[in-house]
Amino acid sequence: MIPLPTIENSEKKIAKKPDWLRVKLPVGKEYLKVRQLVDEHKLHTICESGNCPNMGECWGEGTATFMILGNVCTRSCSFCAVATGKPNEYDTDEPKRVAEAVKLMQVKHCVITSVNRDELKDRGAEIWYQTVVKVKALSPSTTIETLIPDVKNNWDALERMIAGGQEVVSHNMETVKRLYRMVRPQAKYERSLEQIQRTKTMGKRTKSGIMLGVGETEEEVYEAMDDLVAHGLDVLTLGQYLQPTKLHLEVAEFIHPDLFAKYKEEGLKRGLKYVESGPLVRSSYHSERHL
Repeated sequence: MIPLPTIENSEKKIAKKPDWLRVKLPVGKEYLKVRQLVDEHKLHTICESGNCPNMGECWGEGTATFMILGNVCTRSCSFCAVATGKPNEYDTDEPKRVAEAVKLMQVKHCVITSVNRDELKDRGAEIWYQTVVKVKALSPSTTIETLIPDVKNNWDALERMIAGGQEVVSHNMETVKRLYRMVRPQAKYERSLEQIQRTKTMGKRTKSGIMLGVGETEEEVYEAMDDLVAHGLDVLTLGQYLQPTKLHLEVAEFIHPDLFAKYKEEGLKRGLKYVESGPLVRSSYHSERHL
């Protein structure tokens, strides 16, 4: 296991979650239907692995974000609930199973993400490519967003990852520049910006996400927005960070919905084409609107 970075405990005591962060427990016929399909096809979802607060709402509407290339990540980001360690060999049959599940669910807009597979020479690019191609083959009217990891300057891998025909390519910045070493110790702010710029140059609609409440300032958020616009970003999501376990980064602040509304307004002013901003917003939340 790769150890999590040392995080100093803040002396400031964080209050209990405010009312605007309360979510309903997942229930209902459609939720159970998606649960059954995910289990039957032995699929991983970031909804479960990432402890997403919107799982009940999204699964209740018959949608899920599929996570390919296993459920063990080679990174040890201090905010993420996905398991860290040495992954097993990937399943070459996974693209077919994802495509079959998308067809059975009659998904109109499909979101696919993955763990980081830094140990693979192609970063898992071929599985990415095959998954998108097979989904398109079985469900030609389905639009696709791929939330891809940091390829660590392997631009050939990036090109292969996004060549399958998906409509949107997302890569999350996660936080502002100053906090990168604490939040994403194995990533680089400038490298992620370059990856977004190269994706845009390759003709894709670009998207990224930032989580708030980890210690950033307003000015730092605006600086990140400006950097993203300068590197060709089209769509930005902003949401509240929630600590998944006591071993992970503590919440520094619960951001008020009014500030999220202000960030949306500022992002649009700065040149972003679409901004999804709110306490419960996550990367794939309402993603069908981002087309």
